Amino acid sequence: MKIRFDRDTCIGMFQCVDEWDAFEKNLDAGKADLAGSTEVEDEVFEVEVPDGEELDAEFAARACPVDAIELYDDDRERVV
Repeated sequence: MKIRFDRDTCIGMFQCVDEWDAFEKNLDAGKADLAGSTEVEDEVFEVEVPDGEELDAEFAARACPVDAIELYDDDRERVV
């Protein structure tokens, strides 16, 4: 499972931070950061979701008020 985070779309509500520890507050930028992620496009980051953290990642994606977080299964089908 992979999570994709569009940091440019992020508005800094930090609801993802409350749902999954992989998201961290970056108060200087007013946006969240996705720990351990790789920038795959300008301001778009991806990371593999560790085993056992799939539900937390899903909650983080669903909690984002601007849909800046997308979750994909192992077949690259969008889950959230």
